[in-house]
Amino acid sequence: MATWFDEARLDDPGVLETVDLRLRTLAESGARVRREAHAAATATAELIAAGRDGERPRAVIAAGPDSRLLRAVLEPWCPVPFVAWPNPGLPGWAGSLDLVVMLAPEGNDHGSASAVAEAVRRGAQVVVACPERSLVGEHAAGRHVTVLPTVTGDQLATAVVMLDYLAHVHLGPRADAESVALSLDEVATSCSPHRDLAVNPAKMLAIAMADTNPLVWGGSVLAARAARRLAESLRRTSGRSTIAGDAEHLLPVIEATKPHDVFADPFADEAGDLRPLLLVLDDRSDDPVVREQAGELQAAAARHGVRVETLETDADAEVARYASLLLTGTYAAEYLRIGLVED
Repeated sequence: MATWFDEARLDDPGVLETVDLRLRTLAESGARVRREAHAAATATAELIAAGRDGERPRAVIAAGPDSRLLRAVLEPWCPVPFVAWPNPGLPGWAGSLDLVVMLAPEGNDHGSASAVAEAVRRGAQVVVACPERSLVGEHAAGRHVTVLPTVTGDQLATAVVMLDYLAHVHLGPRADAESVALSLDEVATSCSPHRDLAVNPAKMLAIAMADTNPLVWGGSVLAARAARRLAESLRRTSGRSTIAGDAEHLLPVIEATKPHDVFADPFADEAGDLRPLLLVLDDRSDDPVVREQAGELQAAAARHGVRVETLETDADAEVARYASLLLTGTYAAEYLRIGLVED
């Protein structure tokens, strides 16, 4: 069965109405950040006022499956050793001198609950962002445990709550919830299904990716994390083998691309013959290594006739830039899903 892309569907009110729930969920991203910040405000203030924040921990351990986002933000900033531990349990050396932080947006993961219980048993200081009435919340009971209550189940919104606390105790950069929420609101406006595809960056990106297998690249640590999350979304929405990786991993794929046959029938290509497209997530990193790698990728793409698309953001803070890039890309992934139809 052949699959083709019908861009007219992206502006068809009848079609868009059928996917209103998914698009509305994306549009409410900023509101979820605000809800989480409000829900956790009291607990965060009490934790800071308690005074233990003056005692710098020996190390910070981000436990649980969502620890990689915290690592992307904190590793360049944290003044003490930082470890992301997405595996079950905790590192063998973790103990009473350490701070264990965990994101558990849903709160029902048995591995996360076990890790929290282990941290409590070892006497570590524990801060966990999760629903109060949840499996993880039930295990987060101890003298040195604080629960930052969450209500939306949104990973990014939950991370912002945790990062806000860590910034207040000088263990990470500022992650202002309102700044992140405003950036998400701006993306929701510019990528709204009610905006014509001619002025809608997400719809235009979906059209650009329609007959390609995207290669997603972000140079900074946070942009690379956004690239991996976006590649996951594109695989789900299109069923294509979208990949994200470092420049050294993507360059061989670009360089192996055969020259484009100008006489080829575009409607005869099978999915396996789709050409790659290099999608660059630019979070305005001024790191010379990042800029050098971006130049190498784009030069290789030009030599091999590989199209390049760039997602940019005007957000003024690191986490807000990450959120903006990821949400724009996720909108594009949904529009790609909408436009793809089977004969």
